[in-house]
Amino acid sequence: MSTQRLVRIRLAVAYVAIGVIVLTALILTQSFPNVALWAAFAVPFVYLEWRAVEINDQLMASSTIMVALTGGTIFALEGSSAALGIATIAALGPLVPRDIRERRWFQPAVNFGQLVVSAGSAGLALDLLIPSGIDPGAAGNIARVVGAASVAAIVYAVLNYGQVRTIVRLAFGRRDIRPWSGMAMILVSYLVMGVLGGFLGIVYSAVGFAVLPLILVVFVAGHYTFASYGELREAHEATLRGFIKALEAKDLYTRGHTERVAYFAQLIGEDLGFRGSRLERVRVAALIHDVGKLAVPRDLIRKRGRLTEDEYENLQAHAHVVEDILAEVEFLRPMVEIASGHHSQFDGNGYGGSGHQHGQRPAMEARILAVADAFDAMTSTRSYRMALSQDYAFDELRRNAGTQFDPHIVESLARALARTGERYGSPGFTDDEQARRMAEGRTRGQN
Repeated sequence: MSTQRLVRIRLAVAYVAIGVIVLTALILTQSFPNVALWAAFAVPFVYLEWRAVEINDQLMASSTIMVALTGGTIFALEGSSAALGIATIAALGPLVPRDIRERRWFQPAVNFGQLVVSAGSAGLALDLLIPSGIDPGAAGNIARVVGAASVAAIVYAVLNYGQVRTIVRLAFGRRDIRPWSGMAMILVSYLVMGVLGGFLGIVYSAVGFAVLPLILVVFVAGHYTFASYGELREAHEATLRGFIKALEAKDLYTRGHTERVAYFAQLIGEDLGFRGSRLERVRVAALIHDVGKLAVPRDLIRKRGRLTEDEYENLQAHAHVVEDILAEVEFLRPMVEIASGHHSQFDGNGYGGSGHQHGQRPAMEARILAVADAFDAMTSTRSYRMALSQDYAFDELRRNAGTQFDPHIVESLARALARTGERYGSPGFTDDEQARRMAEGRTRGQN
């Protein structure tokens, strides 16, 4: 059995045990809410969790936090246990269609435990901050209940976020944490939904059961907020995949290049403390950085020998062409400037896009992309050269640090790759000329 599988089994067993222990402790010490009222929130919670949408690669989101905190606020106001009420509701929600379709056991097992802990802790905050029997319609009490719901939302979101990040890091390794790095972006949405849940709880306590259908409508509206975002994101990703396929169809030697550059840029960004949308901009800019090559003649891209001066100038033009091709794609505009600027040098020289000013240092994101692109270019096989070793690539980057490349970013990539333990390139090639001769076939049969 592999070490990674053993880690997953241990995590799954631990989180199932934690979830069962927390539920047992709550059942033995807390009062259960009215069963009909509990079911009125358990059903939409399970349904909306089942319909959760993918908003950032493997990151799923739903409006269930609003359901949980609305129910929890009502339970607390009526004198029963919010902690027990919403922890038992959350225990029903970890299974999603993808788990069944792909026969996944690990995700629902750990989600059971982490959801029970997150929801139970949020419910405990409601129990502590909302005295039972208060008049929820009084001005001072409205602020108190909404404030309690806000605290509970933060507790839920932080625990959920922290546990998922920890679980993914332990179970899949650092490389697989990348798709989850955008989880922080939805924390604000969680907080807003938690506050709204507090308001809905007050409304229910003031009006009664008759208002429940309207509350369910609000839950569904919250779900479609995430669904719309997920559909828009999928449209953006489909656009990027189309550009990448078109580019790789033109030059088979660069197949996988854009994804690797995006990965290296992501590693550097994380090492430098980039988070959320800033990190996402760097990743997307890396994915489109070579789109301008669609306008470069195929024979020139695939040429085995050295380029003439005219050919080199023609190839340089792709830095500007990317701006022309993507100028009308609204969501890519912030990334196009980064992509077109990745040939601008750290010392202000180079041939970046229209934003390049001679003698002016390019933006940090463009400098990251420059290092990631150069590293992958040296450690991958091209039509004109065999892949060089990783040590050669870092020696070359360091030789040009301070002029072509940002020294801090070069060392950032070295640190990030050392942490992953990954190696790139061909260990046997430490000489650029030899690698070029091999590609040209001049030394074939000598090794």
